[in-house]
Amino acid sequence: MAYLDHNATSPLRPEARAAMEHAFSVSGNPSSVHLEGRVARALVEDAREKVAALVGALPQDVIFTSSGTEANALALSGAVHGAAEAEARITRLFVSAIEHDSVLQAAATLGERQPGLRVAIIPVAPDGVVDIAALNALLREGKGRTLIAIMAANNETGVIQPVEKIARLAREYDAYLHIDAVQACGKIAVDAGCAEYVSLAAHKIGGPQGVAALIVKDGVPFSARLRGGGQERGRRAGTENVIGIAGFGAAAEAVKSEDVTPVLALRDRFECCLKELHPGVTIFGTDAPRLSNTSNFAFPGVAAETAVMALDLDGVMVSSGAACSSGKVRPSHVLKAMGVPDDVAQSALRVSFGWNSLPTDVDAVLSSLEKISAQARSRRAA
Repeated sequence: MAYLDHNATSPLRPEARAAMEHAFSVSGNPSSVHLEGRVARALVEDAREKVAALVGALPQDVIFTSSGTEANALALSGAVHGAAEAEARITRLFVSAIEHDSVLQAAATLGERQPGLRVAIIPVAPDGVVDIAALNALLREGKGRTLIAIMAANNETGVIQPVEKIARLAREYDAYLHIDAVQACGKIAVDAGCAEYVSLAAHKIGGPQGVAALIVKDGVPFSARLRGGGQERGRRAGTENVIGIAGFGAAAEAVKSEDVTPVLALRDRFECCLKELHPGVTIFGTDAPRLSNTSNFAFPGVAAETAVMALDLDGVMVSSGAACSSGKVRPSHVLKAMGVPDDVAQSALRVSFGWNSLPTDVDAVLSSLEKISAQARSRRAA
């Protein structure tokens, strides 16, 4: 089996598994004041410090959530509602065209339900990088406080966004900035200090699924969406997922010192061989900085869903670049924003390497793709 879908979920690291197994022996609620409760609380706070250290944040600014989707939605809704409650409304919300659906849909919902909030989409260039000039124009026109939502690196193409430039522009216009670092964290350096809100997720770095974090800088607008027991300093109610959080902390500590060079070597070898295998292949985002582990490509005339199934039958696990909803496959909104034609986008596949990837994985996926390519050529010849 060759697992090459780390951008969807990276397999659980041994360090995270060990931390979770230890946490299973702790039966207390971290809000309880007795011994078992204090032990559980210590596990949560230790993990909070490790997650904060990974991105240069303060531990008290870390809010544990159930997923990256929740963290993204909480960032946008928490900021907009918090500003309204403080009578300093955010009237403009700008999100890039390549954001994760959790950001795009949260923004659209806020635009529909929050009076006076204008939502605008920031375009990207054909290389997948956010159009800074277009963002500058959006900020310059109109009035009111703005919230900008940008992902640090795209989950499909791996294209890295110019977060520092965007942060400087946000400061120039006194705007708030949310960075979705779910895919970037652990692969490139992420500085939480450049934004007011930063989203992370455990399962993208070899931690468990079902736990993530939103970092909210002290003093910025924020309103809790879940209220109740006062957990997470009153910013996200509900008993903490102690076992998952412990695993998150261990994964954050492990990935902090990890060298990405071996993964980059695997990705580069894969793409080099891929071009030799099929000269007509299109690899997306190659004109921009990319995550070292990600390759998003398309074979002309080979439907992505067909290729994914054929690869799976060969024991190779990758992702399609298309989104599937109710049995209907539609081209990726990311590739569409980059100007990729629909027929090419519908052939897009994503290979993503990670901490346990091996050279044999590259051999396996290339061997399988060679068969798929040969079959496609045979069908066209017939």
